[in-house]
Amino acid sequence: MSRITLEHVNLTVTDLPATLHFIELALPDWRVRGSGQMDWFGKTIDWCHVGDDHSYLALQSGGETAPIDWQSHHTAVKHIGLVVPDVAQVVERLNAAGYPLDHWGGTGAARRSAYVMAPGALQFEFVQYDSDKIALRNDY
Repeated sequence: MSRITLEHVNLTVTDLPATLHFIELALPDWRVRGSGQMDWFGKTIDWCHVGDDHSYLALQSGGETAPIDWQSHHTAVKHIGLVVPDVAQVVERLNAAGYPLDHWGGTGAARRSAYVMAPGALQFEFVQYDSDKIALRNDY
């Protein structure tokens, strides 16, 4: 029996190179799987897929509106959560590159997380699990 997994999320961003740089700093094991240009409803945009062999973020340029405040009540993606082996290392790498920690997330017996803002006010949550036990990982 196969397990359902999330393959990708498609995001329109205001600054594709800056967003890609942020992701590559945070997740050095990920790579650009493909990229190019395309006509998006009458406007030429750049796009890239950055991830691994199983999942990725589909990024496309052309964002024209102001980003939402993650604390608002607007209908929108508030953050993207990614599991990493060492959340402190991710925070340290991003901070050294000028992306400071927004805030630490909740902690559980087997989980730590941190929130960092990418260019364009796109928020990422980086999650570290310290156990393979599902009950501990999902102890909120």
